[in-house]
Amino acid sequence: MRKLNPDEEMLWARVTATIRPLSRNPLPHPVSAHPEPLPDKAQPIVLVPSAPKGRVPPGRSAPSLAKPRPTIHGSLDSHWDRRLRSGTIAVDRTLDLHGHSLERAWEALDRALEQAVAAGDRVLLLVTGHHRPGEPPVQRGKIRAAVHDWLAVSRHADRIAAVRSAHKRHGGGGSLYLILRR
Repeated sequence: MRKLNPDEEMLWARVTATIRPLSRNPLPHPVSAHPEPLPDKAQPIVLVPSAPKGRVPPGRSAPSLAKPRPTIHGSLDSHWDRRLRSGTIAVDRTLDLHGHSLERAWEALDRALEQAVAAGDRVLLLVTGHHRPGEPPVQRGKIRAAVHDWLAVSRHADRIAAVRSAHKRHGGGGSLYLILRR
């Protein structure tokens, strides 16, 4: 990986000053809109990609960037999509995360995925609760906001073929279907 020259560093500092974080938690320190110029003999900064802060499940380390994980929003054939949209899908296992803390919800999800994979289940209904719109910080809906990130870094991510919103009869916007690979 090549190092940035001083002009590129200055440009990169200006770009990063305009970024709005995805996390609803405040930044640990304010970011200046006008970065200070670099001294003449400053060492160039080598940018090494890292996992985004605040997006890793509680108590877990960031995933390795060397090995890309498969997508969990994968495509399904038309038969699966039609059954999911109509709500005629047979749910093999249900996990309700209402009332859990973030840590307990992550542990329950990991345990349920482990059991579903071991049992050969195909469809897991994950009840997370509805999204709570509003200005940050929103105190409710944290599990719903974090569940896609959790699934992406889960040790079972390669077993998840797709994640879809549930039909109204299975909870609608407050639930998700996890389709597992065989």
